[in-house]
Amino acid sequence: MFRFLSLLFIVGFSLCSAAERPNIIFLFADDQTFDSLGCYGNQDVKTPHIDKLSKEGLTFDHYYNTTAICMASRANVLTGMYEYKTGCNFGKGDLTPEIFAKSYPVLLRKSGYVTAIAGKIGVEVEGVGLPEDDFDWWGAGPGQTHYETRKNKSMAKYAARYPHSTLSYGAFGSDFINWANEKKSPFCLSISFKAPHRPVSPDPKFDDVYTDTTFRKPANFGRENGLHFSEQSRQGRQYPRFDSWGYRDNFNEALAKYHQLVYAIDQAVGMIRSAVEQAGIADNTVVIYTSDNGYFNGAHGYGSKVLPYEESTRAPMIIHDPREPESHGKRTASLSGNIDVAPTILELASVPIPENVDGKSLLPLLKDETTEIHKHLAIMNCWGPQPAQSFGALSDRYKYIYWYYDNDKMDPAEELYDLENDRLELKNLAADGNSPALKEMRQYYDSYITHIGESAQRKAYKDYATLFDRNQPWENKKVLLPKKLTPVGK
Repeated sequence: MFRFLSLLFIVGFSLCSAAERPNIIFLFADDQTFDSLGCYGNQDVKTPHIDKLSKEGLTFDHYYNTTAICMASRANVLTGMYEYKTGCNFGKGDLTPEIFAKSYPVLLRKSGYVTAIAGKIGVEVEGVGLPEDDFDWWGAGPGQTHYETRKNKSMAKYAARYPHSTLSYGAFGSDFINWANEKKSPFCLSISFKAPHRPVSPDPKFDDVYTDTTFRKPANFGRENGLHFSEQSRQGRQYPRFDSWGYRDNFNEALAKYHQLVYAIDQAVGMIRSAVEQAGIADNTVVIYTSDNGYFNGAHGYGSKVLPYEESTRAPMIIHDPREPESHGKRTASLSGNIDVAPTILELASVPIPENVDGKSLLPLLKDETTEIHKHLAIMNCWGPQPAQSFGALSDRYKYIYWYYDNDKMDPAEELYDLENDRLELKNLAADGNSPALKEMRQYYDSYITHIGESAQRKAYKDYATLFDRNQPWENKKVLLPKKLTPVGK
């Protein structure tokens, strides 16, 4: 009898705990820079639903993607680990089953959540491929996915009503919310929009949104504002794309198409939030909005992302928790990054955070937006032409970048920016070798290089402990590089 009552108590407590746990909606854009939203100060754009989310939540002004490229960034978000620990990026490898087993959607599902994902998941699992069986609802697809809904197998049923994929994800999210609400289970919905990633294929439904808009260029626009950057930064494909993608000669047209793609995301966000309201669960549903990386859009004379500068690494981040009214409408300057998403979601769901996680939960900021989450973070690019690969460290004020590549045309380079007084990164302060800020940032940087050597599992990343070491001679580095280097601009 005692055992029966004990079991009844445990079951009852579990059900009670499950009922109290919030629903979680994670909305993930692709290639959306921080200044593409009205709530981040852009007066030229129309993003009413995301701006409303900002007014009702906490908006982050110092949030970074620790790797600013989609595959690696998505692995960061799923696991809460730096790239050199996930081992996941283009040309490096997929997530191992052991690592994916500790990702936030898998752990939430094991704890009683029903889970769904749609859009560009961006990663696969070794020996498995796409992890469709690890979700209750599946609307994701391989590779980059498509803007034409009919070409996305898992989303094809939405094609007749929503021929462009962005709104189809809003419909998928709405349907899942209604289904999960009927089951009376806490849910975690993850939507990974393809937009505003290229190709430039915005939904024609919104062709008139920016017809009469003249977009203002940022103060650091153009090649003349990037001359102080390292020669290495000009070796990747980001440099020629300033011209080939039309930023030099057709800036307004390029920005109109880009922001039209973002506008469709905003409408899908409105669809999903409306479904939450209609289901009567808004008081217990947390919404998180961010992007896998930023985008240059011509800043400093570059296109695309990947490089460690603000427009590429910094992204919008908003958390709306209706249970934390003190956070509503506030902003935080606390340093945070994409490795913090997984631990934040896990803590929301009352699921223990695995020891392997590098990130930290952002929930303390909802109670006090001045809380320090990180004293420093790492930022890295381990993809593309070897000369354009870099590693860096961020603090609440400074950004330090080290470019290891050395040849007869370029020397290893350091860059240091005071983000408090120079957010546009127009002045490299690294020339002053006795600067206390430079010494401090080098120390943070060196600690990450040590961490790579201690924690990286794959040889490709173990090698970076030497390549990015400021004190290793070039002779020790060049022997680790492939005999045939990745072509510049590829």
